[in-house]
Amino acid sequence: MAANSSFDITSTIDFQEVDNALNQARKEVAQRYDFKGARADVDLNTTDKTLTLTTDDEMKMNALWEIVLTRLVRRGVAVKNFKDTESEPAAGGTVRRVIAIQQGIPIEAAKEIVKFMKEKKLRKVQATIQADQVRVSSPSKDDLQDAMRAIREHDFGVALQFGNYR
Repeated sequence: MAANSSFDITSTIDFQEVDNALNQARKEVAQRYDFKGARADVDLNTTDKTLTLTTDDEMKMNALWEIVLTRLVRRGVAVKNFKDTESEPAAGGTVRRVIAIQQGIPIEAAKEIVKFMKEKKLRKVQATIQADQVRVSSPSKDDLQDAMRAIREHDFGVALQFGNYR
């Protein structure tokens, strides 16, 4: 019997790149005329995996979020993993927005990937959930490449990376 080939589907965020993008966004905000004399704070908490934006009003909040998104995209960070929420009032008449950062594949998305693979009915391709990633295995490398192609074409709500291909 031939040995199975496999690959892992993961969803990771490089927090160093996020920090670099946020530093660039802070520099841009400091130079922009519409933010002169206004409060605009961007705080990253890597332990809680949250990004907190604080500004004077909702208009500046939307502008700040657009700046942050632009910088994240330019640094190659997947913005699908940033779960945007509504702004809430904060102390001192300011507005705060706490954005959760998704690290790893959520269990609902992992179940959806496994279900999607079963519905595709690719020959002898099996998908199993392993903690916050999904392992796809098959005796045929061609079938694995077909599975990879099908997964790339479908949107599961998180940014997916393929690795550990063997």
